[in-house]
Amino acid sequence: MSENHLSDLRFDSLPLDERIQAGIRDAGFEFCTPIQADTLPIALKGHDVAGQAQTGTGKTAAFLIAAFQRLLSVERDPDRKRQPRLFALAPTRELAIQIANDAEVIGKHTGLKIALAYGGTDYEKQRRTLEGGVDLLIGTPGRIIDYFKQGVFKLDQVEVAILDEADRMFDLGFIKDIRYLLRRLPDPDKRLNMLFSATLSQRVMELAYEHMNEPELIRIEPDKVTADRVRQAIFYPSNEDKMPLLIGLVREMGDGRIMIFVNMKREAERVQDFLEANGIHAKAISGDVPQKKRLRMLMDFQAGTLPVLIGTDVASRGLHVPDVHYVINYDLPQDAEDYVHRIGRTARAGASGDAISLGCETYVITMPEIEKYIGHKIPVASYNPEDLPEIIKPKPRPRKPRGGPRGRSGGGGKPHSGSRRRPPRKS
Repeated sequence: MSENHLSDLRFDSLPLDERIQAGIRDAGFEFCTPIQADTLPIALKGHDVAGQAQTGTGKTAAFLIAAFQRLLSVERDPDRKRQPRLFALAPTRELAIQIANDAEVIGKHTGLKIALAYGGTDYEKQRRTLEGGVDLLIGTPGRIIDYFKQGVFKLDQVEVAILDEADRMFDLGFIKDIRYLLRRLPDPDKRLNMLFSATLSQRVMELAYEHMNEPELIRIEPDKVTADRVRQAIFYPSNEDKMPLLIGLVREMGDGRIMIFVNMKREAERVQDFLEANGIHAKAISGDVPQKKRLRMLMDFQAGTLPVLIGTDVASRGLHVPDVHYVINYDLPQDAEDYVHRIGRTARAGASGDAISLGCETYVITMPEIEKYIGHKIPVASYNPEDLPEIIKPKPRPRKPRGGPRGRSGGGGKPHSGSRRRPPRKS
C-alpha cells in the first residue's frame, strides 16, 4: 500500500486518551489521512464537523476517534444502567457492521460497550444486547426506530451523534426516519455532531444546519473527484459482444478481486449465471439477499474464495473490502456520481487499481455526463471481435412464484409507524 495519501500529522501528537492511542496502535495507524488531519483537531475541541471526502480515505476512524475522546472525557456512574452515549446512523447493514468492527479495534481498551441494530437478522439477539445496556449504538434507521418505540433504550443521554454516508441516506429514502430520531436526542449544542458524506449537496447541508451546532465544513480535494491511482478505461462493445467481452476480461484478470457493477438486480443475476456457466465463480449481492448470506458472500470475497462479486449501486456504497484489484462497470451507471462511488471500491487508502467500463448501446448515453462530472476523458480501449471467447449460455432459472412478503431496503426491522419511506431510486 502506498503511503503518499497520508498527511504529516501523527496520531501520537494529538491530545488523545492513552486508551484510544493504544487502540490506534493496534489498528496500525501512525499518520493521519487528510480527512483525519483536517477534522480531528476541530472535533477534539468539541466543534461539530460536516466532512466530504472520497471513499476509502479514513473518515470512519476520524469520527470514531473523536467520539471515543468525547465519551472518555466524562466519567459515568457505573451503577446506572447504560443508555446509548454515542448514536451512529448508516444507510446499509454492511456499513453499520464495518463501523462497529472499526469501533471494536479503536475502542478495545476503553471499556465502552458497542452494539449493532440493523434489519434482516438477529432481531431478538440484538434486542437482548441493547436491553443489557450499551454505550455505542450503531445501526440503520428502521430497526433503531423499532427498538426505540418499544422502549428498549432511550436517546436522551446521547453525547455524540454521527451520520455516515448522509447523501446515501437521502437516496434510500431515510430522511424522515433520520429526522424522527435526531429530534429525540438532546439539543444540538449539548452533544458533538459529525456528518460525513461523499458529496455535501444542498439537501445534505440543510440537514446539517437543522440538526447540528454551526458545523465547520471540511472538503478534501474537491477538484479531484476520482482517485488519482485508479487507472480507468472504457470499451465500446455492441450489446451482442458485451457478455463475451466481460468473460474474456475476467479471465485475463486472473486471481485479483473483481467487483462488477450493473444497473438492475435481474441483470446481476444474469451476469452471475453466465459467469458460473463459463467456469468463473461469482455471486450477485443485492438488497433482498438474506443478511447471513450477504455476510457470507462478503467474507468469502475478502478471503479470496469468491473471486468475483456482482452488485447494483446499493452495493457500491458502504462496503469495505480491502485490495479490490478491478472494478468493472458492466453497465454504465445512470448517475455520474455513482460512477465515482463504484470505482472508489478499488484504489482505497492509497493503493492502486483498475476500473474498466463497457459503454454498450443501451447505457452509453450517460458517458458525456460522467466525463463532465469527473473532469476528464476516460481512455478508450479497443478489442477485436474475432478474439472474443465462445461462451456457454446458462440454463434458465426456475420462475419464482408471485406474491409473498416484500423486502425492505437498507436494513429496517419490523414495520413501524414513525414515517413512510419512499423506495430506492434504483435497483
